[in-house]
Amino acid sequence: MSVALGAYELVPASVTPLIRASLGVSASEAGLLVSVMFGTAVLASIPVGIVLDRTNSRYAIAAGVGFLLVAGAWGWQAATAGAYWSLVASRVLGGVAYVVVWNAGIDIVGRSFDPARQGTAVATFTASGPVGFAIGQGTGPIVAEQFGWPAIFPIFTGIACVGVIIFWPMSRGSGHATGTPAPTLTDLGRVVTNRRVWTVGLLGFLGYALYLFVNSWAPSYLTENLQLSLGLSGALVALFPAVGVLSRVTGGVLSDTLFGGRRRPVVLLSFLAATPIVAGFTAIRTVPVVVAALLVAGFAIQLCLGLVFVYVRELVEPAVAATAVAFLTSVGLAGAFLAPIAAGRLIEASNYETAFLVAGGLGVLGVLLAWYAPEPERA
Repeated sequence: MSVALGAYELVPASVTPLIRASLGVSASEAGLLVSVMFGTAVLASIPVGIVLDRTNSRYAIAAGVGFLLVAGAWGWQAATAGAYWSLVASRVLGGVAYVVVWNAGIDIVGRSFDPARQGTAVATFTASGPVGFAIGQGTGPIVAEQFGWPAIFPIFTGIACVGVIIFWPMSRGSGHATGTPAPTLTDLGRVVTNRRVWTVGLLGFLGYALYLFVNSWAPSYLTENLQLSLGLSGALVALFPAVGVLSRVTGGVLSDTLFGGRRRPVVLLSFLAATPIVAGFTAIRTVPVVVAALLVAGFAIQLCLGLVFVYVRELVEPAVAATAVAFLTSVGLAGAFLAPIAAGRLIEASNYETAFLVAGGLGVLGVLLAWYAPEPERA
């Protein structure tokens, strides 16, 4: 289900020229079809998490996929009719569905494994993100060629139905925390004012900001400064998120096994390894070294992007774990939403070298924050 959501989220980016030609919109308006889902998730995540802590996450996932199917059909109808703003509205509904399934999925997966394997389990689940992105980017043009570009919306949302069919019988009894009372509003308020939760939330913000900065602006840099073709630049930068399929799982395994359940060392290692590569990226002038840098940086920064979700769950009581995950989702995706925009303004005002150095500065902040970050009490 999460893979299908990831593909649906990013797939308009793979057919942007077709969207612009068909709807007669600008590049930024076409880009809004992707970014509006991030913005929706930022706003909706915490309310969704509060509801999840007071209801059954299993039913919430089913409802989320239902919303997704409606969003896909609505998007197809709006795209076919050439109704741009109706299409944007359908993507807002898709963004709500995304954050419901993502937060509830982490909640259920986290509670389905004992503490010794929780980090590995949640990190593995979050690897669905880069898998979905890769599927959306790679197969979107094929779907558009065969069925017309509006078909990308119902086809990728329809895939989530396969996930529901598999998920429903396997998830009985795992919809909500057992042996804990329903959280009060005071309990939920303590989560969003918890300094430890905010620390991990800021680590998520910085990690996602670096991740989306490189994803968004490295292709343009390689095209404009190294004179690579747009196709080759895109293919090379695709390595950066793709390596996350391995990296996110590795982050959980390292934390659970090598570090005995401690989360902070892996997060610290993530920022320590990624920061100098991002800051010095514009000094690289040869393609083989660019490939190596993208692979290492992509692997390093994504070591923590899955782990932070189990990290934040362990800092609070089980009854409010979904709210903590939702808070992290909101703060982290705010970094994903803001970084490409801020970087674009910075590049326009100065150059790529300055932008990558500033991104490296964010990595330094991540190192300092991870150094002083708390460990969950069980660790």
